[in-house]
Amino acid sequence: MSVPPKYRAIGDFHEYYSGTRVAPYLTLFVGGNHEASNHLWELYYGGWVAPNIYYLGAANVINVGPLRIASLSGIWKGYHYRKPHYERLPYGPDEIKSIYHVRELDTRKLLQMRTQVDVGISHDWPNGIEWKGNWKQLFRFKPHFEADAKSGRLGSIAATYVMDRLRPKWWFAAHLHCKFSAVVSHAQETDSSASTGPSSNANSVNVDKVVGNADEIDIKIDSEESPNEAPDPATDIRNDDEIDLDMDDDIPNAPKPPVAGAPSHADTEGALIETNDVSSDLRDQLPAAFARPAPTSTHCISIPEAITNKTTHFLALDKCLPNRRFLQILDMDPISDSPPADPTKPYSLTYDKEWLAITRTFASIDPFTSPIPPNLGESHYRSQIEAEEAWVEENLVKSGKMVVPENFEITAPIYDHRVGLHPKEHPREYTNPQTVAFCKMLEIHNFFDASEEEREERRVKAPPVANDGGRGGGRRGGGRGFAGRGRGRGRGNR
Repeated sequence: MSVPPKYRAIGDFHEYYSGTRVAPYLTLFVGGNHEASNHLWELYYGGWVAPNIYYLGAANVINVGPLRIASLSGIWKGYHYRKPHYERLPYGPDEIKSIYHVRELDTRKLLQMRTQVDVGISHDWPNGIEWKGNWKQLFRFKPHFEADAKSGRLGSIAATYVMDRLRPKWWFAAHLHCKFSAVVSHAQETDSSASTGPSSNANSVNVDKVVGNADEIDIKIDSEESPNEAPDPATDIRNDDEIDLDMDDDIPNAPKPPVAGAPSHADTEGALIETNDVSSDLRDQLPAAFARPAPTSTHCISIPEAITNKTTHFLALDKCLPNRRFLQILDMDPISDSPPADPTKPYSLTYDKEWLAITRTFASIDPFTSPIPPNLGESHYRSQIEAEEAWVEENLVKSGKMVVPENFEITAPIYDHRVGLHPKEHPREYTNPQTVAFCKMLEIHNFFDASEEEREERRVKAPPVANDGGRGGGRRGGGRGFAGRGRGRGRGNR
């Protein structure tokens, strides 16, 4: 887990993993930057991390009853966007961070969707979303966001691509440790580039009211707080055990003084644009090797006819800590044309036909291989996706195999509090039976499997574990802080 040693604690997830406790409600989540990334790596396509707790994978579209939910895990780092998922255990100090950076290949899959979804979920905020809400109030509460917002560096460009394409009715995110809501009017969007300034209606958006309803449970930061005013950062309630926003270099920090000659703007792919222009006459005198590469086409979002929604309601909530606004209850009416759901409640989790077809279309690409094959464009993939959709219909839909099986299994040893959480060795890599079953169902190759000999060879070559556990940390407690190796099925009611 990527977190400074002073903040590491075992928490209570191991109780859900072991079956000692069971989540009372079906819980879906995406991966962020403070996760046990090696555990989530096992479930690249999604899967149960504990009974009733489902990880949505690197990217996904899945159905909960009548709701169609699209998701994208990770946070934005432009220099890793086009790289493969090259990280394998044991992680080095760089890989433990890069593993949760969103990748173009996963985003590309979501951008092949051609039908309406109801909900979008990402960890990082979509880039530019701050200008669609009460940005003045946001910057009073989080002053160091302003410089990043104005330079276009706040949030995930990949999430913006997906939101602009799929146009769900709702979009939920986290990461920036504050409650914020906004409204995106897609009818007013003229291009897919992220905004670096307020929209025309930004001042009229009330952070607390835009997505509220009569049944909302609103956890206030301060009981004296006005509903229309964010708390003064100087008097905001703090927790000594909280991981501070500014200590994590994956979250926007306070603006730094500009460096002479340094690039200052980000383009839509996260690369930096040079500010020291050279005249074209002088550049023409240089040898051909010094010529600028031919410009690549800019990212253009096309909207399929079946995606008709014009307004997306965005909501981010605060950290789950005392006296923080981390909970809100919403009623949702689906706008997608998903297949009729079983009216029996609680709703079951079902696969999405179109998404399974997209998964099969891209299944031959090794996510670990460098370089990742270039994006050949929506028109190139369309016919293959349609053919794969027919395969899914014939082999899965008609066979009644679209319900996500409740097949959680324990893969790593369970945490033993008598040993503690300081690892004596690197955590081990496991092949998750859920991923094996998913790949078998779709008849695709499982790239997330390896022989024990290959895994052991990587572990032997790795440097020793640092005393503070800094080289990768331990999963669910780490290293030898476990007892037992069984693969018994997780127990508990759902």
